[in-house]
Amino acid sequence: GYLASDPVLGPLARANPGRRSPGHVDGSELALRAVLGQQVSVAAARRLGARLTAAYGKPLSRPDGPLTHCFPAAETLAAADPGALPMPRSRAVALTGLAAALAGGEVSLDPGADRDRAAAALLALPGIGPWTVSYIRMRALSDPDAFLPGDVGVLEALGRLGALPSGT
Repeated sequence: GYLASDPVLGPLARANPGRRSPGHVDGSELALRAVLGQQVSVAAARRLGARLTAAYGKPLSRPDGPLTHCFPAAETLAAADPGALPMPRSRAVALTGLAAALAGGEVSLDPGADRDRAAAALLALPGIGPWTVSYIRMRALSDPDAFLPGDVGVLEALGRLGALPSGT
């Protein structure tokens, strides 16, 4: 793959053949959660996901401890009023727009979906940028060469490898 030919990451990729980022069982949920996590901490994204699930998710017939609802379906979030969602309006519009594209089939994140087609369709949506698309490619579409060059964690790791000039 592409990463194996990179001068910095190549030795790591070649030393760990077959290693991949964990995927996700539901590409639509992963993509919607990626939007929830834009520009907030993981903890804040988790809280927001829990609030949306409680408000819009389907209740389980047999709750199990704190697990009481399914994550909301794309169709449900597509119909939500962005102004009523507990997040900045631009992110709410991105979330409902993505949900509508998923529900309507304009974006497919099912197993075997065409990665490049999905990426182009995602990038065409308001509020969906390169980081979000790369994250979705990595986790929902199992793209072994997805890369998030602007991610804080990636930048820190590259710095530890000596791949970035100091102060970057």
